[in-house]
Parts: sequence; C-alpha cells; structure tokens
Amino acid sequence: MTGNGAAGGRSPAELIAAARTGSVRAAGRLLTLIEGPARDEVLRLLEPAHIRVLGFTGPPGAGKSTTIAAVVSNYRAQGLRIAVLAVDPSSPYSGGALLGDRIRMAAHIDDPQVLIRSMATRGHLGGLSASVPAAIRLLAALCYDLVVIESVGVGQSEIEIAAVADPTVVVLTPGAGDAVQAAKAGLLEVADILVVNKADRDGAEQTVRELRAESDVPILTAVAANGTGIHDLVDAVDAHHRADTAQRRAARARAQILSLAYSRLRVHPGLGALADAVGAGECDPYTAVDRLLRPVGAGDRPTTGVTAE
Repeated sequence: MTGNGAAGGRSPAELIAAARTGSVRAAGRLLTLIEGPARDEVLRLLEPAHIRVLGFTGPPGAGKSTTIAAVVSNYRAQGLRIAVLAVDPSSPYSGGALLGDRIRMAAHIDDPQVLIRSMATRGHLGGLSASVPAAIRLLAALCYDLVVIESVGVGQSEIEIAAVADPTVVVLTPGAGDAVQAAKAGLLEVADILVVNKADRDGAEQTVRELRAESDVPILTAVAANGTGIHDLVDAVDAHHRADTAQRRAARARAQILSLAYSRLRVHPGLGALADAVGAGECDPYTAVDRLLRPVGAGDRPTTGVTAE
C-alpha cells in the first residue's frame, strides 16, 4: 500500500511539502499515514531533524489537558510552532476521555501554528502509542518547534513517556495520600518535574510536603485553570531542557528501542509455538529466547517442530 490513496490522491512527498508551508490538514494526513502500513514510506522521505519533546502524565482528573493548554499558550506567545499528541488508550476516533478533554484546548483549535492530534495506543504496552516515535520524527521534519505529549496516565508500570520526552512533567492534585499513590504507580520514577495542580484546594501544602519526602525533583504548584504558576512551570521546563546531555539522550533512545522491540516480540509469529514447546518440556526458555531473537534464515532450526519465523 502506498500513501496516495489514504491521502486523497496526494503523494507523501506532496503532503510533506504542503505541511512545511503551514498546512495543518496535510500534517494530519501524514500522521494518519504513519499510524498505518505507509509509515516506512513516509519516514524514508524525511531528513533527520531535532525537536524538543515535552511530556505530561499523571492520574485521570489531575488537569493534564488544562495544564498543557496553558503551557501551549505560553510557548505560542514566544512564537513557537507546536504539536500536541494526546495518546488515547483505545482509538483516536472513540470519543473517549482524552478526545473530550481536547475541548479544554479550544483556544488553540483555530490556531494554524498548533496541531492537536489524538493517537491510539493500539495495545502497545505502557502509556504511549507505538507510532509516537515516528510522529516525533515527522513533526521535526515539518519544522515544528515543540511536541507536547499527553500520556494515558493510568499508572501502568511500563510508563514510556520518559523514553521520548525531556522533561517529563507529572501532574498531581491535592489529596490525602496522592503522593504515596503516585509513588506506587511508578509515576515519581519518571518525573523530571512534579506539579501539584489545583493548588487552591485544601491539602496542597501537605501534598507538596509528601512529594518532597518521596522525590528530589523540582516540585511546583499551579492552578492551570487561571494560569497561576504556569510561567514558573515553563521556566522549569526550559531549565531542564538546557541541562540535557548526550548521555541522557542515549538513555532515552535505549528505552525507546527496547519498548518497541518488546511490543514486536509480543506478536512474533513464532512466540506461540515456542511457548508450547517450553510448556511441554521440549525446549528450555533460554533456548526459546535465542530462537525468538534469531534472524529468519540463520539456520540451526529447532528439532521439536518449533519454528522461529
């Protein structure tokens, strides 16, 4: 399959040219292509480019979308061209919570310099879509200045947002034990910056104290609905970005590669037969792993009838 049919008769190269001149519609069509079989075709047309990636995660109801909308307003005032990727756990057309939350970004919907897009996880482990790395590469090549990612934020153990974003902002709300619950969910492990949103509510100071006992990253307070604390948050994001290093970028890339590799291995056509062989005692799990990772045609086929295709 080529990208032409899915793009309404325009080739990926034509869409890229249009998107670079400011067509949000063309950029949206390209994002649709990279979520399907035409991904590699599109990526081959792109030159490598650098782009800042800012991640937001946190439990449902913490106000991530409202916080993102306020942060986007701040960066737009600086003249940046921004893409917001909201990762939906089911489908970008499901009408689910994240899609509904985009209403809170209404101020940016008609801004041609802001692209807002929902992406499906499609069963990918963790909080991000398997298409997110490709989307980031695409948006960099289309001359966007900043990608803002909102993850599912349901506290899954394999939180991947830190593999693509720098920094990762974890948004929490005041409440008894919220900091402890965030720690148990693994959210504090990926946080570069913590934000206690809705800080005008009772318990905000207590939540900040609890977080300071659990984490040594910057902890800020905000009321995103009225913009309170957003300038401080943007300053903290910029300071963290300036402190990035080649080693940290390599570590994020490593995590990203491993995550995508694991997702592919879960649907490997030889996995079921290897599992049956191990379960029947015909093969040990170490040998099964070797066979699963062996390139097709590498020889030394298993003698149990299990193939490593």
